[in-house]
Amino acid sequence: MRYIPHTAGDVTEMLERIGVATLQDLFVEVPESVRLKRPLNLQESASETELLREFKALAAANATPETHKSFLGGGAYNHFIPAVIDQLISRSEFYTAYTPYQPEISQGTLQAVFEFQTLICQLTGMDAANASMYDGASACAEAVLMAMRLTRRKRVLLSKALNPRYRAVVATYCRYLNLELVEVAVADDGRTDLVDLAAKLDDSTAAVVAGYPNYFGVIEDVAALAEQAHATGAKLVTAVAEPVALGLLKSPGELGADIVVGDGQSFGLPLAFGGPYVGFFAVRQKDVRGMPGRLVGETTDLEGQRGFVLTLATREQHIRREKATSNICSNQGLCALMVTIFMSLLGKQGLREMAEQNLAKAAYARQQLSAIKGFSLVFDGPAFNEFVVRSVAPVAEVLTRLEKVGILAGIPLAEDYPALADCFLVCVTEQNQREEIDALVAALQGGEA
Repeated sequence: MRYIPHTAGDVTEMLERIGVATLQDLFVEVPESVRLKRPLNLQESASETELLREFKALAAANATPETHKSFLGGGAYNHFIPAVIDQLISRSEFYTAYTPYQPEISQGTLQAVFEFQTLICQLTGMDAANASMYDGASACAEAVLMAMRLTRRKRVLLSKALNPRYRAVVATYCRYLNLELVEVAVADDGRTDLVDLAAKLDDSTAAVVAGYPNYFGVIEDVAALAEQAHATGAKLVTAVAEPVALGLLKSPGELGADIVVGDGQSFGLPLAFGGPYVGFFAVRQKDVRGMPGRLVGETTDLEGQRGFVLTLATREQHIRREKATSNICSNQGLCALMVTIFMSLLGKQGLREMAEQNLAKAAYARQQLSAIKGFSLVFDGPAFNEFVVRSVAPVAEVLTRLEKVGILAGIPLAEDYPALADCFLVCVTEQNQREEIDALVAALQGGEA
């Protein structure tokens, strides 16, 4: 069966109605010299059975955590996803829901977003959170623009240890906004260099942006960063690509961050070859009117019943569009719901236990890998579930050799950090069993995985 909605009779009738004899007559305005004189170079059509067989063969060629022992991280993390998440989001009222413009018929959607906001506030230690963003990178870029609006300054300091994808998106957002982006060096321990930061901070700086943990898996000294930023009137933006770490670490809000952004992928969203994910965005109460996107608020109706509405939504398609804080007009509603269900299921204690497993397994892997001849740890700063390994042998050869035996050992750093061309980033989560870590160690030693 070909999935074409119009029959030959339909086409003939439409052509007669508009007064032409053939489909080719619709293209008389296109010069003969640029028309294609042959059929499109397409393979022959296939039956549904044949097509499914081909897709399955293509899918089988992918290296995934299901087919390989995976130690990949760098902003996309392989965490446990409770089966109940897929079950709940498959309810039609969730997966067909759109923007809740009419609160009287959108109370369920609005409440789900409200609960998401509440959980993000509890996680980050901030006062208010929005209805979610596209992903952590776009949330980080929006935070930079918000800091610029709040301070009326045009200079932003980005830690070199911030996720390279986040830095690239920030640069794209700011390309034509006459903003100055300045890179801050990384210290020997893998944290943002506070000496270099102090030298580059001045009263024209709108924001300092750093990861927590950063791209190298090292836990930044957020309190020190906040103190330095605030001394010059700048805002501290903390970007959390791996929010599971907040199950153990002090919240960025508690440490002095002004804007906390990040990606919720770790909380119930599959890796899915890079998306869709969901960004979160949290601020202090005094800055809430400068926050991009939308915010769901709680109120009471005429009968005194609890209800939910969109509030502070100065978006480009609303009546106050000239005051819009962002051109992002849709949140990742279904993904935000998955995050909400995940955090509700785990609770504070469950998230802490999950974080402890990540920390313990990564510590074991660090210890084992650092003992292998030809490999060493690069940074000695406190780490969560990722760390950088230096290899005497060429990194590309090492990673290729291990992939052939079913191990995705890490992410090469040469492209983003030329000075670390002999290094790769290793991530260990609660999904990695001890046997897998031991297999990684054995393979790096040259033995069998």
